[in-house]
Amino acid sequence: MAVTTARHKILAYMMKYRISSAREISRGLKMSAATVRHHLRVLLSDGRLESASARVRPSRGRPEKAYSIPLAALGDNLPALSEALLAEAGRTVRIEALVKRLADESDLKSQPVAKRLNLVVERLNQMNYHARWEAGSEGPRVIFSHCPYMAIVAKHPELCKMDALLLEKLMGTSAEPLTTIREENSSCVFVMRR
Repeated sequence: MAVTTARHKILAYMMKYRISSAREISRGLKMSAATVRHHLRVLLSDGRLESASARVRPSRGRPEKAYSIPLAALGDNLPALSEALLAEAGRTVRIEALVKRLADESDLKSQPVAKRLNLVVERLNQMNYHARWEAGSEGPRVIFSHCPYMAIVAKHPELCKMDALLLEKLMGTSAEPLTTIREENSSCVFVMRR
């Protein structure tokens, strides 16, 4: 049996049963326990499987380790749902209202600029922007290494405007976009004007 075929069979089995032990996979696929354990180690190291909690066996012996497919690998329908909601709302979406909700009434204006930037970056990273800031001659630059809306931003460029407004709301200063990931750049860069 080819290595990739064995791993594909294990992954297909896991998709069907969601959580299984090496013993269950071995029996279900009629493969040796050693072969299954080897492939499980490889699939774990690749991130295609993850360890689930150990389960107590109905008979005597140690609890056996269980494995599962990571939730991220199962996928979701959030891009399609977001696209449908934005398309349904059309241009009536009030970007400012979305920004207010995303900013969660944060008021950081009383903080020194460096502290405010650190708090804003921390907040943005909770929203999966992979953000950081650096000093610049025109003012601090906030850099997004990831666009959490990449799946739908091409059809909804207003989300880029939302990002700038979110920075402005959180920082209390204007945010001028220099580059965007949407335009084939490696990051979105905003200059925070004083």
